[in-house]
Amino acid sequence: MNGNIVVVVGNPRPGSRTAAVARALGRRVAGDGEVRVIELAELAGELFDPASAGVAEAVDAVRGAAALVVASPTYKATYTGLLKAFLDRFAADALLGIPTVPLMVAGAPHHALAVETSLRPVLVEIGASMPTRGVFVLDADLTDPDAALEAWSTTYLPVLAPAVAARVAARARPVATEVTA
Repeated sequence: MNGNIVVVVGNPRPGSRTAAVARALGRRVAGDGEVRVIELAELAGELFDPASAGVAEAVDAVRGAAALVVASPTYKATYTGLLKAFLDRFAADALLGIPTVPLMVAGAPHHALAVETSLRPVLVEIGASMPTRGVFVLDADLTDPDAALEAWSTTYLPVLAPAVAARVAARARPVATEVTA
């Protein structure tokens, strides 16, 4: 796969283990393409400022992505308020056609469905395309982020690849213009 892959990390601590596993997933999705990581913790003070240039630039990067990874630790059985504040910047269908992989990290296996029952619906609401299941990783498995992603990658990267390739190809096509004589 190639194209620019954007990873959005909703952990309130920059450089978190959630960010590490999200970055690793972004590299897998990108293959030889470029990965851009947006740590929302670095924008936390600006998320409610409608004039924030930093947040506007992050929103533009997400809208222009070939694919997205959206990651959050599990807080109270759902994603963080920090991530919610950022996702609220997108109108319904604003991310239409962008292949997206939700990723959640939790301390206990009983939160495994949070990625599908809380994060996926909000991403679908803003138009993200979800060709695969989300990724759920236990805190205990974060000592080796690549190993934690192996089973998901083996099963789902072959499904995700055509969606990303189609997005990259669609963005590369010149816009047809009508010529009248």
